[in-house]
Amino acid sequence: SVTSLLFVSVPLATEECGACGPGFASPLDAMKGKSEEIVYVPCIYRNTGRQKPDFLATVDVNPVSPQYCQVIHRLPMPNLGDELHHSGWNACSSCFGDATKRRNRLVLPSLISSRIYVVDVGTDPRAPRLFKVVNPEDVFWKCNLGYPHTSHCLGSGEIIISALGDPAGNGKGGFILLDGETFEIKGNWEKGDKVPPMGYDFWYQPRHNVLISTEWGIPKCLGYGFDPRDLKKGRYGRHLNVWDWTTHTHVQAIDVGEDAAPLEIRFLHNPDAAEGYVGCTISSSIHRFYKTERGDWAAEKVIQVPSKTVEGWLLPDMPGFITDILISLDDRFLYFSNWLHGDIRQYDISDTRRPRLVGQVFVGGSIAKGGPVRVCGDPELPGQPDPFVIKGKRVLGGPQMIQLSLDGKRLYVTTSLYSAWDRQFYPDLIRDGSVMLQLDVDTERGGLRVNEHFLVDFGQEPDGPCLAHEIRYPGGDCTSDIWV
Repeated sequence: SVTSLLFVSVPLATEECGACGPGFASPLDAMKGKSEEIVYVPCIYRNTGRQKPDFLATVDVNPVSPQYCQVIHRLPMPNLGDELHHSGWNACSSCFGDATKRRNRLVLPSLISSRIYVVDVGTDPRAPRLFKVVNPEDVFWKCNLGYPHTSHCLGSGEIIISALGDPAGNGKGGFILLDGETFEIKGNWEKGDKVPPMGYDFWYQPRHNVLISTEWGIPKCLGYGFDPRDLKKGRYGRHLNVWDWTTHTHVQAIDVGEDAAPLEIRFLHNPDAAEGYVGCTISSSIHRFYKTERGDWAAEKVIQVPSKTVEGWLLPDMPGFITDILISLDDRFLYFSNWLHGDIRQYDISDTRRPRLVGQVFVGGSIAKGGPVRVCGDPELPGQPDPFVIKGKRVLGGPQMIQLSLDGKRLYVTTSLYSAWDRQFYPDLIRDGSVMLQLDVDTERGGLRVNEHFLVDFGQEPDGPCLAHEIRYPGGDCTSDIWV
């Protein structure tokens, strides 16, 4: 395997950098960091019919290890039905200049229960332990928010977590602020009376005095799955919300289209850059957002994944369903996953306004040959892709969360989106569990290739098949580190 040749046996990637704080001085310095040997993956049992708590899996990804591709530790949460989602750190590269900070706590928001778990990954990185639980009542009463989603650390040492709605499940785009040492809730980050109708993901860039957040949908509608009758009723998001970083006030809403459902948002990693990309799920488009000469912000569509005309599916047209995006640390490549179509794409973004497709691979999805869906019209493919089989296992579900190695040469993929939607779109995923895959990346000319030696099968878990979601490295990665 080409992948195996890329690795050497090295200590875990950590924030060891002399008198500096956690992370790396710059994105290009991060690219020279040590190769990942373990990764942390939240695993979900909600909606699987198995009355087990979600857990944080530690997975060995070092190809010279005898435990390669195995879950080496499981940290179960103390409650049922949490739906662990997107994790973040107590400190990251935004605190690089502060030698008193350490990246030793992983912050795990629960999308459904509204609990926030804080996990100690510093004492023993290979065997994390629970450090603190922030109860949902505190989130409700202190912030009037619920359904927490994305966690980012701040240069101040505080932690900010976005929320999808209010405690009753209505849409509301706000932020929970945690103390970075005690993890007590300090209140809301946002100020003023103007609050977006929905929330989801966010990214901030202090050099341009901005935080930009996205909108998925109304939580009480999302909870039961995707209902096409919710479309055109204002129940899915359509805006990028621009916040003044200094005053914490909402200053602008950028419309990216009705029912676009903009999800993951990424600035370019260069902290001087005033642009980035956002993936719109239902509309299956990528928009570039940027600062204008006037000083406000705008967006333009730069990629459109065409829908396929189908039979045997929920609707006559099947969107790609872009669910995760990321940008390589050198700001050269953009990656995203089409959860329904089943492909992962790599674009060269040397010209940020004109992304160029340079890599694509199918690793599952709903349109594979022999399945219930027949493709009647496809502007991209001459025929339906073959079912994806690796190490004798047919992969069910589609590519969803992605994470890139620091050097940009290995792309990790998991196949679960959100348990209620997994159950609806990929019922076999509920039965057999999700997987984690690895793709080899050509960083010179572009190109993606499946590493046929890598498979983590979460269908073989001791407590039964589970749904593996986001991927984190102990030393930070390109979706959790922000440079200021």
